[in-house]
Amino acid sequence: MAGSEPKGEVEIVRDSLRIWRESGEPAWELCHPDIEVRDHDILDAGEYRGRPGVERWLSDWESAWSDFTMDAEELVDAGEGVVIAFVKMRATGRGSAVSVERDDAIVYRLRDGLIAEVDYFNNRPEALAAAGLAGR
Repeated sequence: MAGSEPKGEVEIVRDSLRIWRESGEPAWELCHPDIEVRDHDILDAGEYRGRPGVERWLSDWESAWSDFTMDAEELVDAGEGVVIAFVKMRATGRGSAVSVERDDAIVYRLRDGLIAEVDYFNNRPEALAAAGLAGR
């Protein structure tokens, strides 16, 4: 019986987003132990590294919103272990109760078949530039 082929980067990111949406938890088995998150939408965000850092990032994010959803609309293989997820984010401000709907983008960098870096942007052009695809 032949073994299954390893998952491609786009499939890993798709699975990660699906697991997070279904469970509310990151797909830790798809994350590199030294994963680093950079949220370009949070002023003075600091560094989010490893599982404790990701958990702190999610806590910081959740403290701003009373509820939110994120739906992946498109995944782009940018080459060399980089995948961009274009997402529709809908949220309600925790303190303001203001509803927000916007198109965000997340740049994933994979290493050894695991998600090693996550760059969160609140717009497509910045994500494309960060992935080396400016002007697309």
